[in-house]
Amino acid sequence: MSQIIDLRSDTITQPTKLMREAMMEAPLGDDVLGDDPTVHRLQERCAELFGKEAACFVPSGSMANQACIRALTSPGDEILAHENSHIYQYEAGGPAALSGCTFAFFRGERGFFTSEEVRQAIRPDDHHFPRSRLLVVENTNNRGGGSVWPLEQLADVTGTAHDLGLRCHLDGARIWNACEATGTSPDQWASHFDTVSACFSKGLGAPVGSIVVGDRKTINQIHRLRKMLGGAMRQSGFLAAAALHGIEHHRDRLADDHRRARRLAEALADCPDTNVDLDSIDTNIVYFDTGDRDAHRMQSAFDSMGVKLLALGPFRMRAVLSMAVDDEGLDHAIPVLLDGLGGGV
Repeated sequence: MSQIIDLRSDTITQPTKLMREAMMEAPLGDDVLGDDPTVHRLQERCAELFGKEAACFVPSGSMANQACIRALTSPGDEILAHENSHIYQYEAGGPAALSGCTFAFFRGERGFFTSEEVRQAIRPDDHHFPRSRLLVVENTNNRGGGSVWPLEQLADVTGTAHDLGLRCHLDGARIWNACEATGTSPDQWASHFDTVSACFSKGLGAPVGSIVVGDRKTINQIHRLRKMLGGAMRQSGFLAAAALHGIEHHRDRLADDHRRARRLAEALADCPDTNVDLDSIDTNIVYFDTGDRDAHRMQSAFDSMGVKLLALGPFRMRAVLSMAVDDEGLDHAIPVLLDGLGGGV
């Protein structure tokens, strides 16, 4: 097979030549002992970008989210989040296992919910009930199709939560996409939250890593939790340099991913029995329904033809655009997908 077009996720990206050079040239220390200068530079840069006092570099988005949950809650507390949230769907039961927390769920379209729903979800101050303690918002929302929260609605939701005594965490794994799609800056989103996590290994193309930002006291606790969870690394300036390069050089190019996602969605929308909601294509993620055709069987068939996607349900598939797929790659993938969805597989 001469060409493989990988649309499974934006996590499959490879470091560019310039990113690899930045990694190799990075000054290094021992970050566990607190003296890796490149990690310090990344943390300072992210604190500045998000308008927070401090930051902590961690190996993964899941660790970032789970450390924040642990720092902002106590065992027996309840987390308010959308039922499709990454922290619930894809983090191995971390809130229960690591923090002893339960969930109250919202079920709005595309991962959104309202301040009135937050008010209704708050538990009475009664010893029979768990304590409503933490609100988590995911932006962009993965299972919502890469949806971007309206900033005013987000501000209303978090403002209500804070007024009711809750802390607020932003799962900003793809916050860079939200910024590019709306023209807003990271600090505009972060100003509504106590903590924010953001990934470098998706749209920015770094090989690994996420950041947590917040006030200095909370970030000190995050550093301790990172150690406790096994995420403290030694000469991690190699990885921090990749993240810094992505921040400085790869944010503007996210617009290309969004444009290609729109192009792919429009092509799929013309295919009979393939349902795509074009109004839901905010960023780089395209979900589509396969009618009565088995999505897992179609995934295997497309794999054999050199186009990789993910089946995320019996009749639902996802394609994600990233720096791993350029216009030429999409030119190759679209006819393969249309032929298969049109009855060729």
